[in-house]
Formats: sequence, C-alpha cells, structure tokens
Amino acid sequence: MTPDHEWSRSPAGRTTLPELLRGHRRAAGLTQAELASRAGVGVRTVRDLERGRSNRPQRTTVELLAGALALTGTSRAAFLAAARGAGAEPASPDATSTALAVGGNATSAAAPADRSVVLPPPVELIGRERDLTELAEMLTAERGPRLVSLVGLAGVGKTALATSVAHLVAAAHPAGVAGVLVGEGADGPDVLAASMSVLGVARLSELVALLAGRPTLLVMDAVERAPGPVAATVHRLLGALPSLRVLVTGRHPVGLPGERVWPVAPLDVPPPEAEHSGLESWPAVALFTARLAQVRREPPTPAELPALAALVRRLGGLPLAIELMAARGRLLDLTELLDRYGDRVLDLATPADASAHPAWDAPEALGSRTSGPDTSAAVAVAVTLRDAVAFSYRLLASDEQAALRQLAVFGNRWSVELAEEMLVDEADRDGTVAIDPVPLLDRFVELGLLSVRGTGSFRFRLLDAVRDYAVEQAAGGGELTCIRRRHAEVIARLVARTASDLIGPRLPDAVHRLDEMSSDISSSLAHAATDDPLTALRLAACLTRWWRFRGRDVVGRQWLRRLLADPRTADADPLLRGWAALGVARLAAEHGAGAEELSTARAALDTFRQAGDVTGELEARNVLGTLLISVRRQDEAREQAEALLRLAARNGRTRDLAVAQNSLAWHEIRAGDLAAARRRLAAVDRLAAESGEQRLRVLGWANRAEVARLEGWYADAIDRGRRAIAALSELGDPGRRRRVLGTVGLALAQDGRAAEATAVLTELRAGGGEALPAGTVPRPRSDDSALVWGGPEAGLCALIEGNLALHRGDRELAAEWFAAAADHAGQDRRDVVEALVGLAASTADPSVLDRLDRVCVESGIRLLPQESGLLYALIAARGGPAQ
Repeated sequence: MTPDHEWSRSPAGRTTLPELLRGHRRAAGLTQAELASRAGVGVRTVRDLERGRSNRPQRTTVELLAGALALTGTSRAAFLAAARGAGAEPASPDATSTALAVGGNATSAAAPADRSVVLPPPVELIGRERDLTELAEMLTAERGPRLVSLVGLAGVGKTALATSVAHLVAAAHPAGVAGVLVGEGADGPDVLAASMSVLGVARLSELVALLAGRPTLLVMDAVERAPGPVAATVHRLLGALPSLRVLVTGRHPVGLPGERVWPVAPLDVPPPEAEHSGLESWPAVALFTARLAQVRREPPTPAELPALAALVRRLGGLPLAIELMAARGRLLDLTELLDRYGDRVLDLATPADASAHPAWDAPEALGSRTSGPDTSAAVAVAVTLRDAVAFSYRLLASDEQAALRQLAVFGNRWSVELAEEMLVDEADRDGTVAIDPVPLLDRFVELGLLSVRGTGSFRFRLLDAVRDYAVEQAAGGGELTCIRRRHAEVIARLVARTASDLIGPRLPDAVHRLDEMSSDISSSLAHAATDDPLTALRLAACLTRWWRFRGRDVVGRQWLRRLLADPRTADADPLLRGWAALGVARLAAEHGAGAEELSTARAALDTFRQAGDVTGELEARNVLGTLLISVRRQDEAREQAEALLRLAARNGRTRDLAVAQNSLAWHEIRAGDLAAARRRLAAVDRLAAESGEQRLRVLGWANRAEVARLEGWYADAIDRGRRAIAALSELGDPGRRRRVLGTVGLALAQDGRAAEATAVLTELRAGGGEALPAGTVPRPRSDDSALVWGGPEAGLCALIEGNLALHRGDRELAAEWFAAAADHAGQDRRDVVEALVGLAASTADPSVLDRLDRVCVESGIRLLPQESGLLYALIAARGGPAQ
C-alpha cells in the first residue's frame, strides 16, 4: 500500500550480513529452502536477508540461522554483530510477521537520544475525508478510545487509511508513531518483540520508562493473520502503557474490552439514475479515473461514461477491485472492460509479483515457528477477489454462512424486517418462532461484509463481491433455487403490503419504497415466472399502479398477460386473476391499446360483481369507462361513470366518489357544459381532500386547467397546469404529466407566448419516439427547426404548432399542422375537434365543416361558443349550423 523507501546502507568496507549469510550457506552446501527448513523460518526470510532487503532482523531469527549453520566462536560473534549493524533496503512483506516504524521519535539506553524514524508518505486517498476527520478526532481526543480497529474486506483500503491517519495525528503523539505488519504464523513473543522494537526498546520495562506517560501511537496491520497473539500483545501493552494508543487493521476486530470498531466501507458509487455529466463527484468514479490516467492518456469519452458508471457499480466501490479493473484500461476501452469483466468481478486478481502492490515496507522479519519449509512464501501467487472474500467467509460460523447465502439474493438495499422474513426457518414458514437478525447483521458489519448507509429502514446491503461469492456458494450447494423462491415470496408480500398505500396520502412513500426495491422486484418476478408462477402472478397483480406511475405500462402488461396465460395459474383464485386482468386493461389504456383489452375489462367486472367485491367493481367500472372513451363509445363510458358514482355513494366510498366526479367532468366538457364541469371539479377537490387523496386533487387541478383554457382564460390555465405538473413530477404518472404539459403548451400558444410554448414542445418530444404517420408531417418552412420532431404526444404537439403558426399569421403552415393533428390516430376526440376547427378557420374550406360535423356526431362533442364564433362566417356561407 506504500511505495518503497531507501534506507542507508552499511559503511563501505564492512562485511555485511547478506554477504556473511550467503557465504556460510554456500559453505554448508545448503539451498535457501534447506536453510529455512533447518532454522524453522520462512524461505522468503532467508532470501530477503541475502538480498539485503531486511535491515533490522529480529535477534531470535538471526540466532536460529546461526544455529542452523552450526556457527561457533568468532564466526558466530561476527555473524551476530553484522546482524546488529546491518543496513539494507526494506523488505516486502513475507508470510510471517514483519515490523516497520512509520514515524515519530523514540529513545532508549541502547539507542541514540534523538533516534529518527522514517515516515513513509501517506497514500493519496479519495472519498475518505469523513473517515480521516473522525478517526483523527477519535485518536486525539483526551477521553477517546485507546484501541481502534479498522475492519473490512480485503482491498477496501484499511492499510492506506491507517497510514494516512497515522500521519494526520503524528504531532499529537510526541513519543512516536510506529507500525507493525503481522504475518502468518507469528506467535505472541514475536508480535510483542516487534512492537517494542519499532518503539526503540527490547524489553517492556524499558518501554514503560521510555514513554514515561508521553502519548504514543502503535499501528498494527493485518491482525487477522495472528488474532490470538495480537490480542494478547495489545492487552499487555495497553495495560502497561497508559499513554499508548493502538490503531489496528484487519478482517475482524481484536475482541478486547473498550475496542472501538470502525468498519471501512467501499467508496460511494453513482446510482443507476445518476446524470453522467456529474459522475466525477462520486468517489468510486474519481478513483477509477485517477487510476485510469496512469495507464492511458485520454480521459473517459462521453460514449464511455455509461460503461464507467456501470463498472464502478459492478465493482461495488471496492478500491482494490477498481484499481485492478482500471489497470486493464491500458488495452481495453471501458465498454470492452464492462463486456469482458462485468460478470467476472470475483476473478480479478492481484499481480503475482508482490512488489506491484506493496504493503508495509518491512525492515525486520519475525521468524515463523513452523517445523518445515514455508513453501507458501517460496512462490508468489496471484490472489483473486474470490480468495479475499473466501477468507472473511470462513471466519463465519456455519449458521452465519447460511444466513449470508440467503441474504445475498437481495440485489439492492433491504430492511431488518425483510432479513427477518428471509431467515425464517423452512420448517416454521408461519414465523411462529421469532428470529432476531440483528446479531447476525452486527456480525456482518463487524467483518466488513455489510454496508449500512442512510437513515431509512432500507439501509442494509451486502458488498457486491460478498454477494457474488455467497451466491456462488449457494449455487454450489444446490440451494440457490430454494433461496430465490423464498426471495420471490418475501418480495410478493412486501409489494402486497405496499400496494394498498398506492392509493391515498401515503402514495409518494409507497412509490419510493417500491423504487428502492425495483431490482429485487424484477429479479424475483423473473425467477418466479418460471419456478413459481402463482407467486409471480400475486406479485405482478399488485404492481399495476406502480408500473403505470413509472411509465412501465408496456412491460407490465406483457408480464400480466404472460402469467395469466400460464396453465399453472388457471386454477388460481378468481379474484386474483380478476385483479391481474384489470391490470392488463389499465396498462393497455396508457399506451393506446385499450381497444384490445375491452373484453378483458368486462370479464374482470363480471368477476368482481359475482364475488360481491365492491372495491374490485369500482375499479373495474373506472377502467372500463376509460377504455370505452378510447374506442369512441362515450355514452357507454358515461353510463359506467354514473354507475360508479351510485355504487360509491351507496357504500360510502369518498375517494371513489371523487373518481366518478372527475370522470363525469370530462363528459361535461364533451357536452360543452363548462360550468357543470367546474362544479364537478370543485366536488373532486373537496372529496379528494377529505379522503387524503392528493393525486386525485392534482388530477382535478389538471382538468380545471383544461376548462380554463377552453374558456379562454389562458393565464389561469397556465398557472393551474404548471402547479399540477410540479405535483405530478413528485407523484409519478408520466402519462398524465405529458397530457397536462400539452394543456399548458396549448394555452401558451393560444396566448401568443411562442418561446415558452416552443420549450414545452421540446420537452414533449423528448419523452418518446412515436411520430406522426409518414406523409403527415408538414414540410419545413424557413428556419423553423421545430418541424423536426416526434414523440408520444405527436398529435398534441401538432395542435400546439398549428396555434403558433396561426398566431404568427402563417395560415398555410397552420393548416398543415392542424391537418396533421386531426389525422393522428391516437388523438383525443376533443383535440381532434379543436384541430378541425383550426383547420377550417385557417383554410376557410367548407368541406372541413362536413368532417367536423361527423366527428361531433360520433363523439357527442358540442362546439364551445368561442369555436362557433371562429367558424361563424364559414357556417353562414355554407348555409347551415354546425353541430
């Protein structure tokens, strides 16, 4: 984690320890491995000593080597003396414990009074500002903890953070800041000796006298390699030295009383909906781009930004994974990296050359007490993220591992309650025996496997690499299908509980809750559709409103149709199938396919009536009325609205009374009775307020804006419409919002506010890819760039364009736009009438009146007084009244 640093060599002319060791070994006819085996030390220890990469070998290590070489007399004395005065470059970490002084000053009787200790520069940190600040405050506070443990998954940046914190608080520890890297196989005496050595003494009594109450900080890295010896050493040191503080890093806490555990979390990643223009503000992205800049000159291109965001999300913000992935950017662009490694994150490996990613630079090695050669240290091997996660996984008990595998199926953040449902005993599906997941979650946090962020209930999330590994383990154990089935059941129950809140005052919270679980909803629905279609049908039937609010009506309808057609759901509860069928019809109306599902809605209505389900009947009549309007059967639609009003009144359903009044207000507009429409909309506002139904109030505001526009009160229409748009943006329902935006655009155009109307057109056209049929788009005129267009409200856009052209006095272009609007198949019939009125006024063509008469007769729409006024001369010339 820190770069190599030069250390002063021995004076010229003096026989150094590396020379003596190499010469004695060769004289004895031993290889490095054979000498290591005889001495009971790691082969890397021998190799590093011979290469001059260990400048302060531990005395016990040197004595073991001297014994293995059978040195006696002056040869032994010279060997030991060379070891005491050896000077060399620092060694890279070996498989056994190593120690490093990282800063501060220490004195002892055996050392110079002003002994200087090298302080390696801190690693540049990104996204750790809060950690640095709070840890520094903790380690310098008068009553702060004396033992702080940085815990987390391998590669999360514990060592880098500890080094930087040590630098930050060095001035507050005048007796010194020193570091020890713990290696595999280290015992208690090794760890204690190394800890005292880096502080400048050989005995604990000397250390007590040396510090004399002066603040000192000892950093111990990788303590999981020897947890017992480290715990014993830290306990002994803290007990003997009241002025000592210890900062440790490891995969798990030391486990001593008074220990302050500080989980080191991965870096924050941008959410899927984050704007690509601001990606650099996310720490994970900043680290990736910084490391990418080390291997290629060009920053990520705009085309690569989606892949960049997806990559850091897939890597879970884990710094080591980010660095390893960015290093591959030398050869591949970011899109290629995502395609090649997006599903192979656990296979990312550190280089086999340990020096490529150095940790502590270690001048002294603590000898391993093994009885044979340390073959693990003899060969450098690449370590994958899978290996790193596996180490932490093995620290868990078997029941903790099982819980981790079950929770790994959640793709996003989850709550304690959801964890509790997932962990229910298979033999106790009803939850008779309560299981408290909190101790388990605390254990996962303690090991750095679980991220806890935010303040809401949905704030828990396994690290991505941990989740991937746990899913692998579940699949390998043959339990993944069972876990996914349980997951689908849990999500279906969550959605069912939430669905009732999609109506009423809790609507925004309910939509947000489902948004948070969207990835889990998708994955559970996909799995259950194959494995357990009945659960999938229960889940999908409750999602209709959410799909509609989030503009996913096409996908939602496809899911419901597929599940209803599955033979395995044929015997499902008729009411469940009725709600699913009603969902199909409701969603079809959102994308102009209502005519296809008219019979579906009628069948659902019959089901609810036969079952005596009033709620279902009310919903079905409302949906059926909407579909009848779409197929131009307005009289039948009005009958359904009136039946809805009577049924709601009989059963005291205030909200449904508001729904019925809102529907009937449209019919009043159709009949040209705007005063009656205003009265009904006033009732909608009152009833919706009584029932706490904010969304219905907003829809009432939107319809009141349309009435104001039709009355010619354009400023009032614009104000009311914009108020409704702002509210719909918070509540969702993009289809309704587009329609209200069209109302505002029409009012602006009719009021001559061309610039604002053009801005509305731009927003409407950005909402989708539907365009007018070929041949119906008016030809471009002069510099009018607005003619290049297309969108989900194409007919409405054409109507706005016609009014803008008419206001400019360009009657020819206005006629072309009005004709395009009138010919658009998906256009509301009231809008068609308005377009034909504009076309007739622009062209003075009497034949347009004949078409207008037909549309009015078919739809039962009456012309408004101002519309009749526009056509007065034309009607008089034709010699007959308009409808």
